Amino acid sequence: MFNEARRAAWAEISLGNIRGNYLAIRRLAPESEAIACVKADAYGHGIVKVAWEFVRAGAEHLGVATVEEAVALRSVGIRTKVVLLSAVPRGNTKDVLDLNLIPVVTTYTDAKLLSDMAVRNGAKQDILFFAALETGMGRLGFMPTPEAFGDLALLGTLPGVSMAGVLSHFATADEPDLSFARAQLKTFGAFDAKLREAGVDTGKRTMANSAAIMALPESHLDIIRPGIALYGVYPSETMDKNILPLKPAMAVKADIVYLKKTPPGFSVSYGRRFATKRESLIATLPLGYGDGLPRAATGKARVLVRGRYAPIVGTICMDQCMADVTDVPGVSEYDEAVIMGEQGGNSIPAEEIAANSGTNAYEAVCRFGQRLPRSYSYE
Repeated sequence: MFNEARRAAWAEISLGNIRGNYLAIRRLAPESEAIACVKADAYGHGIVKVAWEFVRAGAEHLGVATVEEAVALRSVGIRTKVVLLSAVPRGNTKDVLDLNLIPVVTTYTDAKLLSDMAVRNGAKQDILFFAALETGMGRLGFMPTPEAFGDLALLGTLPGVSMAGVLSHFATADEPDLSFARAQLKTFGAFDAKLREAGVDTGKRTMANSAAIMALPESHLDIIRPGIALYGVYPSETMDKNILPLKPAMAVKADIVYLKKTPPGFSVSYGRRFATKRESLIATLPLGYGDGLPRAATGKARVLVRGRYAPIVGTICMDQCMADVTDVPGVSEYDEAVIMGEQGGNSIPAEEIAANSGTNAYEAVCRFGQRLPRSYSYE
């Protein structure tokens, strides 16, 4: 029988920090409802446990990207409103009804499919939906054209469906220059106003992502949509962190499973891209790019062992990596190494891992959630 002993590499998730981040965000927008985003397995933190935390904290909605994510929530008894933030695949139209989802509609055709399905299945109440308005993200949404205004006006006449609200998404709210973000917000407001003037009940307005919640309080509107900030990661390094104090929710750790003394000139890992310059002590960690540590961080990444920084040396492998711990006094096999997080007063944040691999902190935390087992606490 399989022995479910813990792996020697794991992620630690602080539900206490997640809850604290959520409540801090809500204090910035006290008059707005919230869609707490748990898509991408709650940004690698575990969708079910994290979603329950937001439910207990009073989130009015949860935000997902796929029907599968919605199934994960409903299957454990979560009855909170769930917003499907991506376009609904046309093969999943009935799932919207069965799972009681609030989809995002981007074309009249998709709204008509929902309407026909609701009527055909004798839905007892209208399917609510958000209409996406294109303001400059260039991804999803009705363009501000006469044809689009006509289609949006027709949505209100369809049986079995009702507009819960309108939404759009910022492209640059996490950048120092907010001029384009403000232009997007102005476009969104004008779009909404024109629809209301035409007699369309557009419902509640939502546009503010994590960055806009911090930098553009005028964008809070009726509903905010926090994502990465919920998990203690700032949308970019340029954000004013004094506006919103956050605590990282994820730490990534591994045990040193092997130590070897090596002579000068000893090569380590694939391609022999690294060779020792002195007699060295090399530690092997059972974690690699298959667990979320980017291969692109080869030659740049570091870990913490006994509170001291130790460089990862040689090419990062799929399941393992090596660190030079020569300068760590008293290091032993099965000492704990921190790949992301804090130890001994020092830290390695997600932002550092992202910078070392040419990506952003969003991707860094999502990757660590792919294979590593997770442990949860309220610390």
